[in-house]
Amino acid sequence: MRDIIVIILQIAGLLLIVVAGVGLIRLPDFYCRSHALGKAMALGIVLLLTALWVHLGFDAAGMILPLAFLFQLITIPVASHLLCQLARRKNIPTFDPAKQKNTKKET
Repeated sequence: MRDIIVIILQIAGLLLIVVAGVGLIRLPDFYCRSHALGKAMALGIVLLLTALWVHLGFDAAGMILPLAFLFQLITIPVASHLLCQLARRKNIPTFDPAKQKNTKKET
C-alpha cells in the first residue's frame, strides 16, 4: 500500500513539473511564465518530497522533510513574485493580444 501511495505522489509531482515546463515554453510573456513556474514547480517539488517522506518512513525522515516542504512553499512563490516586481520596474511589457499581428495566411 505504501508503494502505491509513493508512486501516485511521484507521478502527480512529475506531472506538475512537466506542466510548469510546458507553461514556460507555451505562455506568451514573462509574467505568465513566472506564474506557471512559481505555482506548479512548488507543488510538484512538495509532492515529490512527500513521496520521499512516505517512502523513507516518518521516523527516518523526521522533521527534515517537513521543513523542506515549508522552505519550498515559502521561497519559490516569493522568488517568483520578486522577479515579477523587478520585471515591472524594468517595464517589461505584458502580453496584449490586440497588439499581436495575425500571422495566419488567409487562402
